[in-house]
Amino acid sequence: MGAAPAAGAKPTAGQRAEKNVAAAGAKLTAEQLVEKNVAARGGLEAWRKIQTMIWTGHLESEHGPMPSMPFVMEQKRPNQTHFEINSMGQRTVRVFDGTHGWKLRPAQSGRADAQPYTPEELKFAQRAPGMDGPLIDYAAKGNLVSLESLDAIEGRKAYRLSVRLASGEQDQLWVDAQTFLETRFDRVVDGAAGVPRRVVSIFYRDYKTFEGVQIPSVIETGTGPGHTPDKMVIERVVLNAPLDEWAFSRPGSPHPRKSARFPTGAPEARAPMTPPPPTSTPPVPDSGSPPQ
Repeated sequence: MGAAPAAGAKPTAGQRAEKNVAAAGAKLTAEQLVEKNVAARGGLEAWRKIQTMIWTGHLESEHGPMPSMPFVMEQKRPNQTHFEINSMGQRTVRVFDGTHGWKLRPAQSGRADAQPYTPEELKFAQRAPGMDGPLIDYAAKGNLVSLESLDAIEGRKAYRLSVRLASGEQDQLWVDAQTFLETRFDRVVDGAAGVPRRVVSIFYRDYKTFEGVQIPSVIETGTGPGHTPDKMVIERVVLNAPLDEWAFSRPGSPHPRKSARFPTGAPEARAPMTPPPPTSTPPVPDSGSPPQ
């Protein structure tokens, strides 16, 4: 994985990490782990064929107006998203077109105007790993991946990878030592002026197969002692559905066709009744970061 230090030279941080991993019993390099992860998730070619992805499901949050809120999330390469929640007949929308972002929340006056993302939200969205996560095609994305340690995550062995993005951001990701699927992803979130940076932990659970690719059907954020995590439950996935650019424009922009979120009869990729044992994807909106 790395060259041995010269005689008398102090080992680098990367070399010390490799030594610690080897001592813990890990026998795979970072490159081999990425290859196994990509294969476990359906293979590189299968993911490269996916240009759009639509998730429908519901959100569970103790901070929400309802215990269960239906959502639709539309994603389009390279990094465009339209996230919409329907709660008690009112819409909450977050849109990112790859460069700019907007959010639309219900207003007491009955008329809501789209507001631009804050600088912190915009930076978070721009650094998002995309629909396939930071490991698939990582080199083409400009990411650098290194193996840090072999840890225990919720009683299971998992490899901890350090992922340095092209932007310079340093994230951490854990890959299960048996399934080679991602189990946890830690991202750094910049706070507003005067607020320190913090780490958001995202847990991926209950992977299911949708048209040959593995996608977690449950995504949790805000986990920790004394906290009830926000939960995103993905019930249906549609791959490569046509999505026009209007879906990723400022909410409220005029368009000749009427928006039809929350489809009821669209063709779908259904998961098997018994999913395999436990991407990279979004925190629940308004939990401190946009849904990217």
